[in-house]
Amino acid sequence: MAFKTLLTLLAVLLCANAVFGVNVISKATWGGRAATGCSNLASNLSYVVIHHTAGTYCSTKTACSQQMRNMQNYHMDSLGWADIGYNFLIGGDGQVYEGRGWNTLGAHATSWNSKSIGISFMGNYNNNVPTAAQIAAAKALLADAVSRGQIKSNYILYGHRQVGSTECPGNNLYAEIKKWSNWRA
Repeated sequence: MAFKTLLTLLAVLLCANAVFGVNVISKATWGGRAATGCSNLASNLSYVVIHHTAGTYCSTKTACSQQMRNMQNYHMDSLGWADIGYNFLIGGDGQVYEGRGWNTLGAHATSWNSKSIGISFMGNYNNNVPTAAQIAAAKALLADAVSRGQIKSNYILYGHRQVGSTECPGNNLYAEIKKWSNWRA
């Protein structure tokens, strides 16, 4: 276990994924594997893409950490990606979980990865409804992204369905983000 933790820490340092300002559950804490590679993501981005995992909803740190490991295994082992696809994920417990982090190119929205941060809510939001804690966590993460210069203050927020052929982020989450000030039709 110590070797796995050391590899994860090394990957975080190499890919410059350090996260500050918002309480983020680190990859090492949720038991993530080291990325097999990483490409830098620019700062001062103009877009954020909101997703849902369309998988199992979780409401505790233990359950959400397991979901993170399951997704990372699927993304890396079945899809052949270098890491979990999203930059950050929001659990039903209202916590933010580190995916690829701030400075690493995601694999979440074809043709949009290099110009956006990808944030996914864990669960299927055609069925689930985002909680107040999840919404607050996502908004705090976005405010932190602006304050650190990762995204522009006038960033544009899209649901994944606006940039790809998908139901993502689910009807309930999509209805919610349409109320946020930076969302655009």
